[in-house]
Amino acid sequence: MYSHHHHQASLISISLFLLLLSSTLSAELCHPQDKKTLFNIKKAFNNAYIFASWTHNTDCCEWYLVECDETTHRITSLIVSKDDKVAGSIPDAVGDLPYLESLTFHKLPKLTGHIPQAISKLKNLKSLTLSHNNLTGSVPDFLSQLTKLTYINFAVNKLTGPIPPSLSSLKELGGIFLERNQLTGHIPESFGKFKQDDFYLHLAKNKLSGPLPKSFGAPNFASLDLSRNSFTGDASMLFGENNDHLQTINLSRNKFSFDLSKVVFTRSLFHLELSHNMIYGSLPPVLAKLPNLQQFNVSYNRLCGRIPRGGELNRYNKYDYAHNKCLCDSPLPPCK
Repeated sequence: MYSHHHHQASLISISLFLLLLSSTLSAELCHPQDKKTLFNIKKAFNNAYIFASWTHNTDCCEWYLVECDETTHRITSLIVSKDDKVAGSIPDAVGDLPYLESLTFHKLPKLTGHIPQAISKLKNLKSLTLSHNNLTGSVPDFLSQLTKLTYINFAVNKLTGPIPPSLSSLKELGGIFLERNQLTGHIPESFGKFKQDDFYLHLAKNKLSGPLPKSFGAPNFASLDLSRNSFTGDASMLFGENNDHLQTINLSRNKFSFDLSKVVFTRSLFHLELSHNMIYGSLPPVLAKLPNLQQFNVSYNRLCGRIPRGGELNRYNKYDYAHNKCLCDSPLPPCK
């Protein structure tokens, strides 16, 4: 009997040993290639303290700043933000994470240089945020190769040059944020092709100019900010029945010139900011009937006539109407 029990016990201890061994081996779920790439990124940033959890004896799926897919255990997200020790340019190594869906470098004041071509290798990328840094160079044309992109945010950098027309070929794209850069040129004609419902396009505080493309009434914008540029001419195509999702529109501080009295406004409008342009005509009575209007400013234009009574328009103060040619009635002085 003794030997039988002994035999069983040793079998149990062997199987326990194997179990422990296999669990030690399989504890590392992270793909070795991804781990190697992440170490290359860490090294490119001189082992900045923000990457302190990235160590050889730990599983990279457990590291700060990254996320792994639950089944494949490949790195799908890299988010580096709010750090003043991360210095230099974005390393080409970021292009060596083939399963990456989300890439963010945000609020890194010492992040400089161009947006690297290596990003064009990230064929699974859905979201690209390189915002509030000190990046220079242009908005790269190669973004159009990343067919799964839904979101591009390069706001608050020092990017120059034109907006690439090829961005309009991205079928999944729902938002482009390029505000507070030094971009020049026109809005591409092709931008009339965006088909997503509720499209977000923010181009404020650049050096963009020229008239808007005639086709620009076609996209269904939810939020459009063209403020503080040098756009000219007609912007009335941005309003109207087609844009029935439009909630926020800011055209302030440009050189737009069109007749406001003929413009059709949709009921979804929440925020209408038209100040500091050369818009003429009168305020259409339908403006008073918009149920959701929370912010409204038409100051510093060439508007005339009576401010429509009732509804929402009387909630605004005289500063929202000031410096027009001949607007009158409450909250401005009565019409003569």
